[in-house]
Amino acid sequence: MSDSHVIRVMIVDDHDMVRSGLEVFLETCDDLTLVGDASNGNEAVRLCIELQPDVVLMDLIMPGMDGVDATRAIRQACPNVQIIALTSFKDRDLVHEALQAGAIGYLLKNISIDELADAVRAAYVGKSTLAPEATQALIEAATQPPTPGHDLTLREREVLALMVEGLNNREIADRLTISRSTVKNHVSNILSKLGVTSRTEVVALAVQHNLVS
Repeated sequence: MSDSHVIRVMIVDDHDMVRSGLEVFLETCDDLTLVGDASNGNEAVRLCIELQPDVVLMDLIMPGMDGVDATRAIRQACPNVQIIALTSFKDRDLVHEALQAGAIGYLLKNISIDELADAVRAAYVGKSTLAPEATQALIEAATQPPTPGHDLTLREREVLALMVEGLNNREIADRLTISRSTVKNHVSNILSKLGVTSRTEVVALAVQHNLVS
């Protein structure tokens, strides 16, 4: 296959072993090549803008900027870059968040090498590939009424959990290694989505509906 048809792939995962394993996988495919890797969302966004890969394999649960926020940022900055969420988690809300952020696929890390290669090729031509668990999650979501907090993002849920612990904005910012202004925005979004006007109401609603573990 000529170089013009080689699909340029970037890997984003906070675990060294996962990145190494995916790199070995790419080396076995003549039509796929690794152009870069990142260990967190912030680095992923910066590298995507610099390298302009065709497809990104994106972990979702990472410290700092998570994979959902990174997916959203990359899709806004680099709309031609396709992103496949590659995660160990089959949580229904996480599936929704990743796809709403702009991911074209959602796969679990127990996928076979051949299936992953096919998913990368499909993403390159704009076709979606979903793990059966992700498809089931979408079906369940379509047939069940939404619960309070169903539209909270992964980061907003993390902030909510710390609010329930009693942390203030400064303490939440320190715990999540993000700015206070970012925390303030998250808190504002949480209040809006839950339809309340105070932190006390937020905490009460979160406990009542088991919105945090």
